[in-house]
Amino acid sequence: MNSPVAKRLIGAVKAGQSFLGWDDVTYRSVIARLTGGKTSAKACSMRELSDIKEYMHRQGFPRKAPAGKGRRPKVAMSRQAVLSKIEALLADAGRSWAYAEGLAAHMYKQHVIEWLSDEQLTGVMVALVKDARKRAGKA
Repeated sequence: MNSPVAKRLIGAVKAGQSFLGWDDVTYRSVIARLTGGKTSAKACSMRELSDIKEYMHRQGFPRKAPAGKGRRPKVAMSRQAVLSKIEALLADAGRSWAYAEGLAAHMYKQHVIEWLSDEQLTGVMVALVKDARKRAGKA
């Protein structure tokens, strides 16, 4: 299996092995039990790799998004300017979209930026502007 998705799944399975502290014998026995005898992640199908990953999550391997900048929300054209300003403020502060979502959740009890009203979206932008001014004053 050589697809990029399969490589990512194998990487996630190997990360799960490391996080859970499984030695090679434990790792291979879990794979064999879940796949009906296969002892290598490379020999597994996509479905089997997904099953192994889900099993690891049930064992305590956390479900975390990559430490990137997150997904840019999709909003109407009329709100793009405010969203671009929010994106610029987040980039200047070195913060992710998750930070803006956290602000929205704290301020308006709404975790999804796309669902904010125009006034609420502007409020998130104002909070980020105030944060930028505060950080500039400390520097």
